[in-house]
Amino acid sequence: MKIRIHMIGGHYEEEVCLLLKAFLPDAVFVKPEEAQDAADWECCFDLRIDSMTFRIEEAGRELYGETCPVEEGVPSGERDAARKAYRNELLRLVYRGMSKVTGRTLPWGFLTGVRPVKLVYEKLPVMSDEQIADYMRKEYYCSDEKIEVSLIVAKRERELLSKLEPEKRCSLYIGIPFCPTTCLYCSFTSYPLEKYGDLVGPYLEALKREIAFAAECLSGQSPMTVYMGGGTPTTLTARQIRDLIEYLQSVIDFSGVQEFTVEAGRPDSLDYEKLCALKESGVGRISINPQTMCQETLDLIGRRHTTEQIEEAVALARKAGHDNINMDLIIGLTGETPQHVERTLSRIRPLNPESLTVHTLALKRAARLNLEKEHYRDRQAVDVVQMQKQAASYAKENGYFPYYLYRQKNMAENLENVGYARYGRECLYNIAIMEEKQTILALGAGGLSKFYFPAENRLERVENVKSLKDYITRVDEMIERKRVFMEKHTTMFRPSIHKNACSGEGTDLC
Repeated sequence: MKIRIHMIGGHYEEEVCLLLKAFLPDAVFVKPEEAQDAADWECCFDLRIDSMTFRIEEAGRELYGETCPVEEGVPSGERDAARKAYRNELLRLVYRGMSKVTGRTLPWGFLTGVRPVKLVYEKLPVMSDEQIADYMRKEYYCSDEKIEVSLIVAKRERELLSKLEPEKRCSLYIGIPFCPTTCLYCSFTSYPLEKYGDLVGPYLEALKREIAFAAECLSGQSPMTVYMGGGTPTTLTARQIRDLIEYLQSVIDFSGVQEFTVEAGRPDSLDYEKLCALKESGVGRISINPQTMCQETLDLIGRRHTTEQIEEAVALARKAGHDNINMDLIIGLTGETPQHVERTLSRIRPLNPESLTVHTLALKRAARLNLEKEHYRDRQAVDVVQMQKQAASYAKENGYFPYYLYRQKNMAENLENVGYARYGRECLYNIAIMEEKQTILALGAGGLSKFYFPAENRLERVENVKSLKDYITRVDEMIERKRVFMEKHTTMFRPSIHKNACSGEGTDLC
């Protein structure tokens, strides 16, 4: 379906288009000047937003029309609060129209952002639960179900973060951008080992240079959490894993680290030696991610391992001494139904992970599943909402509680990702990155450092390049980006950071 959207003034066009896309996920939105010939269109809606007037037309016939009695135009020179109020009124207007015409409601109302729980989190000190629920219902049209889970998550986040004072300490992210294969749905910075294996050594050397720089910045300060992700860090050999972590701990003070997580996501990247290397190196939490326990789906999405290998990997991890294992699942995978999810959950139960993260499939722009979507149109998932309910019921029945939640663009059924954990097994890094109340220093290809300024309650971002080869050849440039930013904007780290000061060789920092 192609839909022509005509926005007079163009204010908040991105937010409006995201909301329209949530109601009509298969639609292609174009501006009038981009596609004048309507003859080739399956259907032509004309969506017009003129100040606070919203009309939906089809073939010249008005399907819906509403005008809000508010002052015309976006307030100019007003405070952010006034602009936010105007934007929300506009989105409520669009929501009502689309809901009326499509006969649908959205679980998160017109919220399209990544972190809806932040809205609840910020209201906890000044509102009761009932007041927050009423606010989310009236202001954003959120469903009671999503309000309830938001309150549970926000309270748990607040409880944990209040003990850790994250605004006074940073966390560290280390990216290992290699995988056994690239999954059909993946858009992360990830390179298949078979093709890029010869770059592992040079990459690790470049990464050590950036780690050395981070150590100089921290100047003896211990990070609150350390998270090694990817990619799949356990694509490295056991020796490489030991060497990298040993180097990391030799230059950075780990005495105050509350949590050290490594993503051991792919079962086909694991063996007993690697799992022992992780445990003996002080890693306290690992993530083994089946995504599904249905073999036909694993084959389709490019996961070159069996469901039996998943079970074997967990057994080996237990044997190696790991007692804090997370498992990731994805609902809405190509071709799956609620019956597939039920099969997955029944096979996860005896593995008894300490936490479970349930993702809803998000069709990312760069993922092969999106680029080649014509090949999979007849294999779309069925009843994703029911799948999510199954997962939530399973979590509750097995002693897991929701503790973090986030959303992405183009998620199936406009749903969300939820982290469930047994009490005391929550991932502190996940909470910190969701609530954005902490500086996170990110190292490696694709790393996105976030510098938090408590006084203004704001974040500034400094990115590393995503390209593996560019990172290797330009690591000094990545270091310099951070150095310049820190010297100019923050006093959290040592100010005396000099260009190319850190060699990354041995344990000598400068």
